[in-house]
Amino acid sequence: MIRDPETLQILLDSIRQFVNEALIPRENEVAETDSMPADIVEQMKEMGLFGLTIPEEFGGLGVTMEEEVNIAFELGRTSPAFRSYIGTNNGIGSIGILLDGTEEQKARYLPKLAAGEFLSSFCLTEPDSGSDAASLKTTAVRDGEFYVINGTKRFITNAPQAGIFTVMARTSREIKGAGGISSFIVEADTPGVTVGKRDHKMGQKGAHTADVIFENVRVPAGNLIGGKEGVGFKTAMKVLDKGRLHIAALSVGAAERMLADSLQYAIERKQFGQPIAEFQLIQGMLADSKAEIYAARCMVLDAARKRDEGLNVSTEASCAKMFATEMCGRVADRGVQIHGGAGYVSEYAIERFYRDVRLFRLYEGTTQIQQVIIARNMIREAQR
Repeated sequence: MIRDPETLQILLDSIRQFVNEALIPRENEVAETDSMPADIVEQMKEMGLFGLTIPEEFGGLGVTMEEEVNIAFELGRTSPAFRSYIGTNNGIGSIGILLDGTEEQKARYLPKLAAGEFLSSFCLTEPDSGSDAASLKTTAVRDGEFYVINGTKRFITNAPQAGIFTVMARTSREIKGAGGISSFIVEADTPGVTVGKRDHKMGQKGAHTADVIFENVRVPAGNLIGGKEGVGFKTAMKVLDKGRLHIAALSVGAAERMLADSLQYAIERKQFGQPIAEFQLIQGMLADSKAEIYAARCMVLDAARKRDEGLNVSTEASCAKMFATEMCGRVADRGVQIHGGAGYVSEYAIERFYRDVRLFRLYEGTTQIQQVIIARNMIREAQR
């Protein structure tokens, strides 16, 4: 749902200009230094990018899902590191508080997240718990007016810079699986919280992940999200449904950038006395990419509109995430192929994007997990 097309267009134009004039020229710098320039972060704050999805009453812009995916289309056209830096405050790091948090929790944390005063991180994955999130081992034991949290979380986005963590932990040993999981807000400076060394990743330099270790961390009972035990896994799944649509939209934006770069290269690069864009086999790769991007964009927008209508979009979100991220990988591969040997060296952005976008098919649930979700939902629906 787009609330005010004119206002949204002004916002999109502003973000497009920011991407073109500020972010794209700094991509190599971020990749080489593996850090986010301080002046870019300040510009993001001034533009309100840390609070895009946070309601206006808490200092954000309160965009709808359809508005959010349109923004993600624009942000996807540059290095994923830029989007990742603001992404957790707008997604997995804040949405759990927004959807299920108490009024006190919302009032305390959401304004600071919207202003970019600190970053948030979502702590679900563990060394032995990835796709099977319900098997997590981190525990939270009640001790008077506190919970004592112990465990290790892995691959946590923005962990080195985070001010708060949304932590999934098991509060009941008797209740097996998802029913015994609760979610907590843990401030990063709480005694016993340790952030491990940054992960050295295949791509996405400038977007940092790391382990987060909790050793006898005493968290006030008031930081139990929603004030109720046993609903943390449901909160996590709500967060992931929304996040899957966002990543799908981001994949569309990245694919559009890679296709634009590849088309421009094909027009400029000459072989056998003519631009390689004139060769039908090159045209086939360009056309396939264009068609798949168009299909993915349509899927994302359709699912976003349905979510804004209040419909359950578990299946649609997984379909969009699966198709868009796989499509993005194919466009990246074709882009390298069109660039030929030049696509394998870092002089051209396609080499970096080829590595960066590979992660899209893994986080927020792998492609295979999306297949399982889609099929199970289909079977459940057919058996009603």
